[in-house]
Amino acid sequence: MYRNLDAGKIIETVRQLRNRIQERFPQASLGRVAEDLLHVAEKAAVKAEAISHPFLPFRIGIGVLVIAFLALMAWIAFHVKISAQVDRLTEFFQGMDAAMNMVLLIGGAIFSLFTLEVRLKRNRALKLLHELRSLAHIVDMHQLTKDPETITGKGSTASSPKRMMTRFELSRYLDYCSEMSSLIGKIAALYVQKYDDPVVLSAVDQIEDLTSSLSRKTWQKIMINNNLQMEAVG
Repeated sequence: MYRNLDAGKIIETVRQLRNRIQERFPQASLGRVAEDLLHVAEKAAVKAEAISHPFLPFRIGIGVLVIAFLALMAWIAFHVKISAQVDRLTEFFQGMDAAMNMVLLIGGAIFSLFTLEVRLKRNRALKLLHELRSLAHIVDMHQLTKDPETITGKGSTASSPKRMMTRFELSRYLDYCSEMSSLIGKIAALYVQKYDDPVVLSAVDQIEDLTSSLSRKTWQKIMINNNLQMEAVG
């Protein structure tokens, strides 16, 4: 059943896209961006799987530390001599307040230890997702100057980008950018496929919204370019 993203299929799709870009545009820097995306996809497949699994040595170490800490507290409780008489009621309440503060501190420390693994995994995933977000913006920068309406070079100035592509090549170039944006979103989704963390899931949703928006913007250029090409033929 096709209910999960196949990391191997995503990597193969990115590899094929890289080959297509480098074969059609061997001098374009977009091919090098696709090469970087392939490395990120390969790393994501391994990192996402590692993040989804419990880190047993870490959990065992925390368990041993907590048991040792509780054993120490029990030893102190049994060996500290407490006076049977309390001179004043205020002293009793002061002692109770100190004991409650100690319990709260110990409880907070134990809770922090048990959530440490979650926080470490979350920070690791967010750092990897930030890399994907940066790649999405880099892809967008590569299509930024590819304006279908100025491909003929008319109205250009000395500082205008060089227009070296035909309309067919421009359409293929923009299509590659759209595919890369879509694949970045799919790679990001690998990190939450087996790891249910609300913060990481929110970050992945933001990346998917970003890549979908960039892809729509690219496809608008493709449609304009195709319409202009049909008008030229007609």
